[in-house]
Parts: sequence; C-alpha cells; structure tokens
Amino acid sequence: MLTTTGLAVAASAAAPTPAQAKPLRGRMKLTDAADYAVAKLRAVAPRVTAFPVGTKFEKWTYSQNGDWVGGFWLGLLWLAWLHSGDPQFRTLAEAAAAKLAPRRTDTSTHDVGFLFTPSWITGYRLTGDPKWRDGAIDAADSLIQRYNPRGKFIRAWGALTSSTDAGRTIMDTIMNLDLLVFATQQTGDLKYQDIAIAHARTQQTYFPRPDGSTPHVFDFDPDTGAPIGPGTVQGYSPASCWSRGQAWGVYGFTMLSRRTGDTTFLATARKLADFALAALSPDHIPVWDYLAPQAPNDVKDASAGAIMACGLLDLATATGEQHYHEAGTAILDALAGTCLTTRSARAEAIVARCTRNRPAEDGVEISLPYADYYLLEGLTRLLRPADANRVLGF
Repeated sequence: MLTTTGLAVAASAAAPTPAQAKPLRGRMKLTDAADYAVAKLRAVAPRVTAFPVGTKFEKWTYSQNGDWVGGFWLGLLWLAWLHSGDPQFRTLAEAAAAKLAPRRTDTSTHDVGFLFTPSWITGYRLTGDPKWRDGAIDAADSLIQRYNPRGKFIRAWGALTSSTDAGRTIMDTIMNLDLLVFATQQTGDLKYQDIAIAHARTQQTYFPRPDGSTPHVFDFDPDTGAPIGPGTVQGYSPASCWSRGQAWGVYGFTMLSRRTGDTTFLATARKLADFALAALSPDHIPVWDYLAPQAPNDVKDASAGAIMACGLLDLATATGEQHYHEAGTAILDALAGTCLTTRSARAEAIVARCTRNRPAEDGVEISLPYADYYLLEGLTRLLRPADANRVLGF
C-alpha cells in the first residue's frame, strides 16, 4: 500500500489558516490557490459530519446520504492529502467513505458515478486498498441496471419502478461513464464498458448541435427507444446551452476517448470545447447559460469554469493542442483571482460565484462542493501532473 510519504512530500510548515491569511488583491498565483484550498479544508473539514451540498450565507448545508454530490467531498479530502501529506485528511476521507458505502447499491440514479469515482476509485488508486475498488464495482453494477437497450442510453433520474422520466437522459450522464470503464478494467468484464460506449454514442448523436452547443436533457420513448427531443431542467430553455452541462460534455467525452482510444469521442469533445471557448466572456468565468437572453452579462457559474478547465487540460493532453492548455490555465487563473473566498473569514467553501439551478432560483451564486473539487483537481493537473495521473488512473 502506498504511504503518505510516497504520495506527497510533507509541507515544511503548515499553510496559514483562513483566519491568518491576508486578503489577496488581484490574481492569486495558482500555487497560492492550492495552498489556500488545503488550508481552508484543514480548518473546516474536522467539524464536517455529513456531506456538503451547497452554502447558505457562506456556511455549508448538508445531506446525510450524500445526495448526488457526496463523492466530491471525499475527492477533496483525498486531494488535500495528496497536496499536504497531512494524515488527518486520509482519516477524514476514510470516515466519509464509510458513510457513503450504502449508496453503492443505489439503483435510483445515474449519479453513482459522481458518488464513487472521485471518492472510492481515487481512494483505491492512492492507497491500493481493495475495499475501495470492490465498492466501486458494486456501484457500477447498480449503474448498468439503468441502461435502456432499446434506446441505448442510461436513464438519468427516477426509480426503476417509476415511469416518470423513464426515457430521460442528461448531459451530466457522460461523467458517470468512467465508473463503468473502471469496472471493466478491474474485472475484465466488457459489459460495463460496452454500455458506457453505447450510451456515449447515443449522446454523441443527439446532444451536440451543428454549432457545438448542447441541451441539458434529451428524451426518448422508453418502450421503443425512439428519440423524442431536447429539453432542459437547469438551462434556460431546450434550445439554450447550460454551461455546466457543456463542461460535463467537454470533460466526459475527452476522458472516454482517452480510456477507449475512440477518436470520435475526442472530436465531439473538441466541438463542445470550441463552442464554449467562443462563448466565454473576457473574464474567463462562464455565465450560467451561454445562450440565455442576457448572456454574457448574466449570473456566473464558477463550477462550470472549474469543470471545463479540467476538461480542457485533458483535451490538450489528448490532442497535443496547446491552445486548450492555455485556455484551461486561463480559466483556473481567473477562478483563483476572482472567485475564491479569501476575503471572508466566515466562508467555509473554497470557491464562490457558483450557480446550482438558475431557473428554479435555487443556489444562485453560492458555493458548491463540485466547484471546490474540480478547482483542486485542475490545480493538481497543472502543478503536480504525476500525482494527477495517479488520481485519474493514467
């Protein structure tokens, strides 16, 4: 099993706590941003007893079972251990993982990929402990039960016994496929990866528009598999382009191409990335929906920026095209300079200016755990590429 020493060189001095840190004016260096993230977690994580889902007045609100975001909190703790060598982060990650364990048999959502990829799979890659691998495979077994072979898609929402949303898949689903690829890698059973590829081909066929934008939702007839058409829940309209969904697509199609060697997935990722970069405002922080009427002068979603930055850095690795690397770095630089919580001693999160669900007026410009996770993942990709490869399985 890998030791803490083997994962990261212990810091010679502890990073300042948020209360000690001076407000930083202008852009933070990316190394400072990583240090700030670890310091914030060191101050906040020991008193967290459930799974953060979003902030209210700068304080985390919680879910006891993890909702769909619990895996990101674990992923943050693993990354903090990687950056700092501080064993308390591993202890906290393992305790949180035990609380997430019952969800590995949850067949009611596609989000078991979000729950177990940054958490249990990362734990396995960093420690070698087979219990994390075995739990992730259990989660993959749960996820494949949501596959509709007639339409060749993984159903996003709703209990398998419910007809509501039975034909609905969403852009986010592309991110849950890596759990299935991992299961095939570990077991040698191709059924998991075959389903991942079939679903991705369906998304590839029906989601991207000619200009590279995407809807949040696409519906099928669950009985025949026939396509019905696009829709939305978190975007402005079925014809708009919800920025976080677009970021999921850039990241997810790139990752699946790297896992499988399928270059058509890479071409799709590039198409989505090129649209998003053309729509990005000069401040490099995505608006919540690129095609909403007031875009680009509208509410921001820093979480979309953090996710897209990771996808762009991966896309640069996959294509060898430097401009994607430069764009991903610029987004991380902008997040570090304008979206961190450095000026607030009260804030418990790392990243501000995130928007969860604008149409529902739910969580407009708050903090979200996946923004914190993908910011630190992106910084790890830039500052510690060998460690990032270990986390991501490359």
